[in-house]
Amino acid sequence: QTSAVINERLQELVRMFKDRTEKAKEKLIDPDTSDDDSVVPCEGLFSHAAACFVVRWNKRHQSRQKRERPKSSTLSPVRARPDTVVLNYTAPPPSLLFVLLLPDLMYVLWMMLVCLAWNWNVWFIPVRWAFPYQTPDNIYYWLLTDYLCDFIYIMDITVFQPRLQFVRGGDIVVRAVTVDPTRSGICRGFDVASLVPLELFYFKTGINPLLRLPRLLKINSFFEFNERLEAILTKAYIYRVIRTTTYLLYCLHCNACLYYWGSAFNGLGSTKWVYNGEGNSYIRCYYFAVKSLITIGGLPDPTTLFEIVFQLINYFVGVFAFSIMMGQMRDVVGAATAGQTYYRTCMDNTIKYMSSYRIPKDVQNRVKTWYNYTWQSQGMLDEQELLTQLPDKMRLDIAIDVNYSIVSKVPLFQDCERQMIFDMLKSLRSVVYLPGDYVCRKDEVGREMYIIKAGEVQVVGGPDGKTVFVTLRAGSVFGEISLLAVGGGNRRTANVIAHGFANLFILDKKDLNEILVHYPDSKKLLRKKARLDPYGPTRYKSVFSIRTVSLLLLLLRLCVFIHVIKVLVRITGRCLIKERNLSPKKRVRAALRPQPLPLSQRPPGC
Repeated sequence: QTSAVINERLQELVRMFKDRTEKAKEKLIDPDTSDDDSVVPCEGLFSHAAACFVVRWNKRHQSRQKRERPKSSTLSPVRARPDTVVLNYTAPPPSLLFVLLLPDLMYVLWMMLVCLAWNWNVWFIPVRWAFPYQTPDNIYYWLLTDYLCDFIYIMDITVFQPRLQFVRGGDIVVRAVTVDPTRSGICRGFDVASLVPLELFYFKTGINPLLRLPRLLKINSFFEFNERLEAILTKAYIYRVIRTTTYLLYCLHCNACLYYWGSAFNGLGSTKWVYNGEGNSYIRCYYFAVKSLITIGGLPDPTTLFEIVFQLINYFVGVFAFSIMMGQMRDVVGAATAGQTYYRTCMDNTIKYMSSYRIPKDVQNRVKTWYNYTWQSQGMLDEQELLTQLPDKMRLDIAIDVNYSIVSKVPLFQDCERQMIFDMLKSLRSVVYLPGDYVCRKDEVGREMYIIKAGEVQVVGGPDGKTVFVTLRAGSVFGEISLLAVGGGNRRTANVIAHGFANLFILDKKDLNEILVHYPDSKKLLRKKARLDPYGPTRYKSVFSIRTVSLLLLLLRLCVFIHVIKVLVRITGRCLIKERNLSPKKRVRAALRPQPLPLSQRPPGC
């Protein structure tokens, strides 16, 4: 009965919100046909419906919440359930599913220590069982290392694992209070079974390493460490290659131990096939395992039934194990080079298409250059393709971290609302232009606005179309005048060419209009700055008029300079002509005539 009442209230709440949404939508589409009174207030609806819902729910679960509330918790419970207690976790949870109270890096380091303890048992239990390396002289060192690994196991199970948190229904739940449903009972049973104290049989059978085989059951810690380490590595494929190679080496390691055990069982040096007891026993047996499992050949023929069966099993296991290892290695390398393969495939298909239609070679070379530069600079061909699978909030977070520092410095958007800039970041597209590419041409319809992310562009014009009016660098914006036009469809006023490789953000006119609908103040401010609001003060001056005046002033200075040179040449020519017209006697008198001293060399009083 209570569930029916709750469902009825929820349906009523949904219907009210639908009506309110429809009326608000009509008001946005046609403001004249609707008024403020027609919109149903949200607060009244919510308070009426939600109050009934909360009161009925609290009456039912108030006593149960009191019983399940933890008494010694330092965190305040935000919601209680019959089987879980959810604690208020102030810090945002990391990207991984499992969360620890310690930082993730610290937990990964601890898991590495647990993994080292597990690897000690995995690698050295077969060696100590097969080879005569465990002697009465060094037995205490072996036991000390064994018990140190057991202590690490105990610390992990009793201290770290209970403090490991998990996500259940969107809530962070502490495992000390309830059990992690995503972790099966078999895994928890393996952790407990790995500490079974079979070493008590040492008093009866002696120190036998095989009694420590239950320690290998903590293999889940090894897999968890691999997952967490790959999550924090930037090049995880390198670790995957190393791990796959280690699997291969471990197979050879186990085969070497079995070969020495078989040789000791038949008698060392009893036949040509068994180990003869010379040299380093482990290296010799490992060499035999490599030749046997990889089927290199050159091995002595087995003579006894035991040797024949052992060698047949070696061949079968070797073929099976190496086929699996090679398949895993291929998958790892393929995953690591998937992006490069996709880039090569796109480039090859484009070249094949251009060749089939006989596209000119210069165009083909420019296309190849674009592919190469885009891949080398970004590591991908389309950034938006990677982000399409992410939720809208995560895409916004990535866009803020990558692009906000550039867009926030653009003078056009500095006084706009912060949330409007965030919405605009999600609509930006990054495009690479080659040197000499036309970003936009004069008199074409402006449907896009450009923000320079990296590189430079030049605004050109003039009679020949090559006169550089201005050079725009990173952080500059152009094309906003056409994009923010009131009537729409404004024409471009000049040509813009990429000067070198230029990476530009492109904002489409449709996307910008959809954003500005919700930010009328920012819309008015942007139109003022773009000199499109007749009532607002203009901010941007015409770059082209300033450049024209500068050119005219330069030409005027050049004309004045040429005129001065002409006057000087004319005066000098007149003096030379006058000197030529003098008689020889007058020239001698003029040369012998004493010249007046300069003022600085005259004696005082003169």
